[in-house]
Amino acid sequence: MTTIEGDIAPPRPVSALRAWLTEFGRPPRLMGLDVARALAVLGMMAAHLLTTPELSPLDPSTWGALVHGRSAILFAVLAGISIALMTGRTRFPDVSELPAIRLGLVTRGAAIFAIGLVLELLGTPIAVILTFYGALYIVAAGFVRWRVTHLLVAAGALAVAGPPLLALLQALTFHANGPGAGLVLFGTYPLTVWLSLLFAGMAIGRTRLDRVGDRLRLLVVGVVLAAVGYGIGALGVVGATGADADSTVSGTAASSESVSESVTGSEALLGVDPEEIDFTGAVCDDYGDAYISCYPIEDGTAETEPEPETSGWGSYLVELAEQDPLGSALHALVAIEPHSGGTAEIIGSGGFAVAVIALCLLASGPLRWLLLPFAALGSMPLSAYSAHVLSYALIAGPGVFLDSFDVWAWSAAVLLVAAPLWSIARGRGPLETLLARFTAVVSRPSR
Repeated sequence: MTTIEGDIAPPRPVSALRAWLTEFGRPPRLMGLDVARALAVLGMMAAHLLTTPELSPLDPSTWGALVHGRSAILFAVLAGISIALMTGRTRFPDVSELPAIRLGLVTRGAAIFAIGLVLELLGTPIAVILTFYGALYIVAAGFVRWRVTHLLVAAGALAVAGPPLLALLQALTFHANGPGAGLVLFGTYPLTVWLSLLFAGMAIGRTRLDRVGDRLRLLVVGVVLAAVGYGIGALGVVGATGADADSTVSGTAASSESVSESVTGSEALLGVDPEEIDFTGAVCDDYGDAYISCYPIEDGTAETEPEPETSGWGSYLVELAEQDPLGSALHALVAIEPHSGGTAEIIGSGGFAVAVIALCLLASGPLRWLLLPFAALGSMPLSAYSAHVLSYALIAGPGVFLDSFDVWAWSAAVLLVAAPLWSIARGRGPLETLLARFTAVVSRPSR
């Protein structure tokens, strides 16, 4: 069709909605990864907001406990995949490209870290993952040219040797901690262990995820790893006579993914009837802030055995024996509880995450229309996660624990509606847009 002047007439305008429905998530974008990111965000929201019974694989009523720990691990594996996709996918970056790529990753990581710090200042009991997530981007800048084989070897070595070595180091140092050690060694997300998940994700991102065959192989690998990891954990549970007192309690809303470390010591008491607690020989103070502090009565009447006089290395060795460093290291190999940081958890839950990613990639084709809202949410995970933490703070107030399925359901529904609407109108999520602009400005070469 032509106009009177003979020029080609402009095409009929296509509505933004129709264009979005037709084009969103199409190659080269891998829509299944967006769906997996959405599941990770919704799972972490559930871990923050829901109290679930202890997971029993044969009891479907307990399957809600799957969100604890595994959602954060899924998020970490996806971080590695994203870094691989940003740095060339199957093509390794040239040496000449490395300065700009590394500066971009460090800038992006620093910005995400800063956003995480702001969210922590809101005072929620959530152990915000974004500070750790930003640190992963910074560390990953040094490994963008590693081959898949090297990444897999490093991931396996860190997963197997990292947890027992950290447990041994904790025992030798009597659980010494500090800001640096908490971030790198002993925190909720110790980089030295969780780097294995990042490296595994980077290796996955270097494969041909657009091929059905590679997706099926990825699914098989994930299932095998999950079976091995959870199998080791099951053997450890059977062989143990009791759980470590410092292990994370699975099946509570106060998992280390849900609450900051400053309050994890109280998680074993969450949901326990006060009538079931023995306060004999203790005095308790109620400060009116939902916490009760109890401590033993010291009236000087009890007869105690004099402690042996030891000092220096003698005292250290006595206390070290009580720490049982070898037992702690062995337990770290078979620990399977969410956020225990054990080898069995890293392998088992890491395999679970890989299987979920493979299933999302496989389902994104035949179920595209059904999964579009999830893909839209997963295309803006930084904005969605931040909105969740902000809404938590507004609803509950600083330092207050929420345990509400209704809050989770409404939050999930709002995000699954708002994300597609924003994507149709604006494209990228708001924080993703700011992050991209900030990274572009900082990484722009100077003239």
